[in-house]
Amino acid sequence: MHFSVLATDPASHARVGRLETSHGVVDTPAYCPVGTGAAVRGLTPDQVAATGTQMLLANAYHLHVRPGESVIRDAGGLHRFMAWDGAILTDSGGFQVFSLAQWNTVDDDGVSFRSHVDGGMIRLTPESLIGIQNDIGADIAMVLDECPPLPATREQVERAVERTAVWAERCLAAHRRDDQALFGIVQGGTFADLRDRSLAQIVALEFPGYAIGGVAVGESKEEIHRVVDEVAPRLPADRPRYLMGLGEPVDLLAGIAAGVDLFDCVIATRNARNATLYTRGGTIRMRNAAHENDHTPVDPDCGCATCRRFTRAYLRHLHLRGESLAGTLSSIHNIQYFQDLMAATRAAIAAGRFEDFRRDFPESFRSFRVSSVRPPGRR
Repeated sequence: MHFSVLATDPASHARVGRLETSHGVVDTPAYCPVGTGAAVRGLTPDQVAATGTQMLLANAYHLHVRPGESVIRDAGGLHRFMAWDGAILTDSGGFQVFSLAQWNTVDDDGVSFRSHVDGGMIRLTPESLIGIQNDIGADIAMVLDECPPLPATREQVERAVERTAVWAERCLAAHRRDDQALFGIVQGGTFADLRDRSLAQIVALEFPGYAIGGVAVGESKEEIHRVVDEVAPRLPADRPRYLMGLGEPVDLLAGIAAGVDLFDCVIATRNARNATLYTRGGTIRMRNAAHENDHTPVDPDCGCATCRRFTRAYLRHLHLRGESLAGTLSSIHNIQYFQDLMAATRAAIAAGRFEDFRRDFPESFRSFRVSSVRPPGRR
């Protein structure tokens, strides 16, 4: 992996970058759709690629549970297994330490899970988790970290910071693939001094990239933005910076202003399946009666496959009937929206007008436009 900064915004920490992987280039800032179990739900790889997506996210814990890393390894790796030619990032399972807290036990050596599939016990240590990700073969892998659920005491967060640092060092020692970049993760909750401590500990290990974890787990929007503002600009400027799991458009712009390069979030596709679509004019609910006889595209300024061929009336009909095609067509549109937003953001940064773009964003919903998008590079 090689990362280079191509342009910076004079009024913020925003930057345009180029992340080169063995499965193609990722232009940053970049939004990565989530394909937790080796699939973006309801979409083929070609449909995802047609939106301009260059990198996907998958989850090592979920792939370990099913189908198992040996199946993926024997298929030739995750890219071949899921027929995706672009870059892939795998989350380690640290978020499952948070989201499946009622089914796991954390100690200094690792995490024991009660499988959400069959109830069997699963043991993850930094070493075993890295072995799983080495077998899966994504372009970017994440260390095992502890993300304590809120509300958490200072003592709980401090313990998680120390475990995350120790586990990061163990992950780094266990990592074996030269064609896979391993990212460290900064934790610390909403405690500024603990974020400072975690940042110093993780940066000292000299990872090729860094992530900000432990956000959007119960804090207020103001606290999330404060943490990102404090941490992101202090991560090494020559390494990619990844904000984990935050994805509303205004949150993406706040992260970009702080110097973040990579984002992932499920909201684009989850909201699509629930009939909420993003447009230049704001979000719309496709089940609303207002769309019953509306034979115009979801967004006339969008060039996605859905907006080129289908109408609001038709999508409303599909959602009301519960047709699976509703989720597919809506997901295509929402992913295209996010990719267009990222492309417009990169253009604004390169032109030195990102802060203007961000300030005017509610109005810019109606105006940002990308004439063309590039599919992910192929080997």
